[in-house]
Amino acid sequence: RERLQQLTLRSQGITFTVYGEKDGLERIFPFDFVPRIIPAAEWKGLQDGLVQRITTLNLFLADIYQDQKCIKDGIVPADLILSRKEYKRQLLGVIPARKIFTHVVGTDIIRDDKGEYLVLEDNCRVPSGVSYVLENRNLLSRVFPEFLGSYPVRPIKDYPTLLLETLRFVAPRRGQNPVVVVLSPGIHNSAYFEHSFLAREMGVPLVEGRDLVVDGGLVYMKTSGGRRRVDVIYRRIGDDFMDPLVFRPESMLGVPGIMEVYRKGRVALANAVGTGVADDKAVYAYMPRIIRYYLGEDAIIPNVETRICREPDGLAYTLDHLDELVVKPVGESGGYGIVIGPRSSAAELEACRARLKADPRNFISQPMVRLSVCPTLAGEGVRPRHVDLRPFAVTGKD
Repeated sequence: RERLQQLTLRSQGITFTVYGEKDGLERIFPFDFVPRIIPAAEWKGLQDGLVQRITTLNLFLADIYQDQKCIKDGIVPADLILSRKEYKRQLLGVIPARKIFTHVVGTDIIRDDKGEYLVLEDNCRVPSGVSYVLENRNLLSRVFPEFLGSYPVRPIKDYPTLLLETLRFVAPRRGQNPVVVVLSPGIHNSAYFEHSFLAREMGVPLVEGRDLVVDGGLVYMKTSGGRRRVDVIYRRIGDDFMDPLVFRPESMLGVPGIMEVYRKGRVALANAVGTGVADDKAVYAYMPRIIRYYLGEDAIIPNVETRICREPDGLAYTLDHLDELVVKPVGESGGYGIVIGPRSSAAELEACRARLKADPRNFISQPMVRLSVCPTLAGEGVRPRHVDLRPFAVTGKD
């Protein structure tokens, strides 16, 4: 069965890219035979907590790009939002179609050694990984068909359909069959397998920036039959690369002029540009009070205890307990720049201390949570291994 799954992975090209590795770019995605089982009642609590959190994120984003009431009311400090590079001033007053900023959110959730679920971080920009979820289930059903035949496992195969419905829901043209595309940086991106997978499963074109052009205030796709107007772009390109006329002028990945079309409401972008400020790790620390401010409720899924190094008390505590804490740069994603104190050398800790002192606003710290474990096939047998969880939520009509 191990051989069967390896053959399947290779034949289908289910890979991911590790940047900086010397032994080749692409790797076969690791697959574990032992499924992680979450009982339905437990999942219901997670689902309720995620709906609450993502509803809040959309309200928060709409507010900070319009009236900024949460800043005026002292819920979050003004400079915490306005000084972040993820906050795009160019989009002040621009509200996306149907007032949805975060069409797809992948929330990283962990479980501590007491069995409590905690939110580790929100991913509101271009979260990756759902294609591996879907392929994992497909592979499990091929290699161990008896698993899914013996138990009432909830299906996940309708995800591409739900995603396409959401993308069509936010199209600027009503009453027509909107043209949806997936915009990818190209084959060398670490998540290119996912880009091509989702485009194929949704039955929509996979394009790169060079395949799109702005003309007459609209976005068109170049095709063998001529230009075709594009209504919705599921973008897998970061904000700063979307439009060289507005953001990074050297970008070759985006489409010159696309942000002006977006401002005028003639094309929809999912997720909206500027959502990165909501998954900033410093903003994360304020999420419990942000939820209370917009919804009048306590957070259903709590945060990991977090200290904000831009605050004197938070910085002092972090510096005093550096060897016990996990230090994270606030604007990064994908685990880049993280220092795990208990596993770092003295030299690494001193380098981290210097960075903290030089730019405390750019860091938060958290205790090293004792993660729960799951049985995992490793080597000659089943072993306990630490796990986390990334559920994906799609926001459209609901």
